[in-house]
Amino acid sequence: MSVIHNYPLVAGLTAIIIAQIIKVPIYLITHRTMDFKLAFGTGGMPSSHSAAVTALSTAVGIKEGFESSMFAIACMVAVITMYDAAGIRRHAGEHASILNRIAKKLSMQRHEKVDPMLKEMLGHRPIEVFVGALFGIGISILLQYAYS
Repeated sequence: MSVIHNYPLVAGLTAIIIAQIIKVPIYLITHRTMDFKLAFGTGGMPSSHSAAVTALSTAVGIKEGFESSMFAIACMVAVITMYDAAGIRRHAGEHASILNRIAKKLSMQRHEKVDPMLKEMLGHRPIEVFVGALFGIGISILLQYAYS
């Protein structure tokens, strides 16, 4: 069996790739400016991590059964990943924002060059994680028809 025939793997990868790509037009609509870096970065709407793990979990459930141990494992990984995206990584981004403001203020007071800014868009708002999860489930269900 080749990798292309691995429905759960293809579902997860497809979800993460499409979620990353659609971040750009969603950002354009909501912010009225284009940012192609979003397609290759973290954060934004929808959460591609959330999309990937829910697509994987859904595909495992469809293929192996929703009572299987494999589905239980995939679900636990999904829950941990989504919690991390909306919790820990989001807070790290908020901390980076505060540190950037402090560094900028200090450099202006001392008339020194500002150090490189920390990346602030690290995690997700809960709605971004939720939409990513719905997106992942949808991708997995759509791909199921290609694999049945």
